[in-house]
Parts: sequence; structure tokens; C-alpha cells
Amino acid sequence: MYLTIDIGGTKTLLGKMTKDGSIEKSIKFPTPTEYDEFIKQLEDNIATLTTDKWEIVCVAAPGKIDRSTGSVIAFGNLDWKNVPIAQDLEKIAKTKAIIENDAKLAALSEARALNPPRAKVVYLTVSTGIGSGTVINNVLDPDLIDAEVGHMLFERDGELVKWQSFASGKAIVKRFGKLASEIDDPKIWQIISRDLAIGIIDIVANIQPDIIIIGGGVGSHFHKYGDILNTELKQYESPMVPIPAVVGAKHPEEAVIHGCYQLILDHLQKSD
Repeated sequence: MYLTIDIGGTKTLLGKMTKDGSIEKSIKFPTPTEYDEFIKQLEDNIATLTTDKWEIVCVAAPGKIDRSTGSVIAFGNLDWKNVPIAQDLEKIAKTKAIIENDAKLAALSEARALNPPRAKVVYLTVSTGIGSGTVINNVLDPDLIDAEVGHMLFERDGELVKWQSFASGKAIVKRFGKLASEIDDPKIWQIISRDLAIGIIDIVANIQPDIIIIGGGVGSHFHKYGDILNTELKQYESPMVPIPAVVGAKHPEEAVIHGCYQLILDHLQKSD
């Protein structure tokens, strides 16, 4: 059995996965604000998933990863710094733990799920913040592994602000007083799509992907604004910067867990 963990700013998802990638059982619990309390609750919840021995653990963290030590240097939406989460998980699960950024893992699973496959894929998670992952020929691009597109700066009302400060799910709630799930007005989605397009067009100009996938909480509602967003982006197309199709994620809320599974497969293959 594989243990997969998706740490979010507000909730944490645990998955008990079989070797064929099926989620046999999952548990979701609110992410505590204190790291020590998080580890305690994590241990308690893991114990309820199974009494069997775990073969390996993969944890997805929303922050900057030190892959050499298995630590998270800083979290995007949690006030935790330099936490040895892989080591702590190895003590709890009594097996090897591997770690990666959550958006990168989501990118890996969504890119590998494409049919037909694409050579160069950009995945965007639009939820509390905005994260990304770039996959080249089904492998995470090492040159962009630490990219944080949500922190790209744009001029807004005379000030330079981060893209995620006005285009993320959190920004949507702040501006419109509603979650993405509660918005049905095309006029509001037009505004949201324009804000998303501002960042996407920069990504397209720099990376020139074959396709862009949007997941996360806002990605779950892609059917409401997908056509609007693609139409908005086409306005900026040029011979030098062709605009690829933008599509919704196959598993917008579970892409990270499926990405954990993909990383586990890669790790086990390298270990053979």
C-alpha cells in the first residue's frame, strides 16, 4: 500500500492507494495552524487508514522544497518554515518518505493522463494561491521545478502586485464575496478570465506549451468559464506567440494525490 498526503493551506487529504493507482480509502481533515499539532493529527489519521505496513509515502507540500533533506523551507499559505516533514513521516509510517511541491505533482499526473499525449504541458492550480508545473515528455522540467508563477508581478491600479493577489480563488472571494462554486454570472467569469489571461499569456510567451491545464478549486468549475478564457486569450495571439488550448483538469481536486502516485512509481523504478 502507498500512502499519499496532500497538505493544503486549509485542509489535508490522505490517500491509501493500491499498486494500480486506485484510491482505496481517503481521509480529509482541517490543516492545523501549528506544525506540531499537524504532525499529531497526521499520525492519528494515518493510523485509521490501515494496520498494514506502508511500502512508501509521498507527501505534497504547497511551498518551497529542499529535496536533498526532505524539508519544506517555506509554505505559501502556512506559517511553517524549515520543517523536516519527510523525516517526521518516516518516523510515523516507518518507511521511506518522498516529498515534492503540490502543483508539480498535480502537473505530473495531469500531463500523463492526456490523450493524446503532449510534449510540453503547463499545469496551473488556481485555488488559495496560484501554482504551476511544467512537464516535458512526461517528466517534470528540472529547470522550472521551483517556478512560482503566482508570484509574478503585474501593474494593478498603479502598483506592482502578485498575480495570485488578484486572480486566485482567494482573490475571487475577496472581490466578489463568493466562492467559484457559487458564481454563475458570465459577466463575473469574464472579469475572472481576464485576470487569469494576464498571467497565462506571459507563461505562454516564455514557455510556449502545447497545452495548458487548469486545476485546483477554481479549476473544478472550468466548465463555467473555459470558453470565455480561451476566447480572451486568443485576442493576444501572434505568429510569434501561438496560443495553445486551455483545458480543465481531469482530476481537479485529486490531481495532487494522483501525482503522488506517479512520483512513487518513478521512485520505485529508479530503485530497482
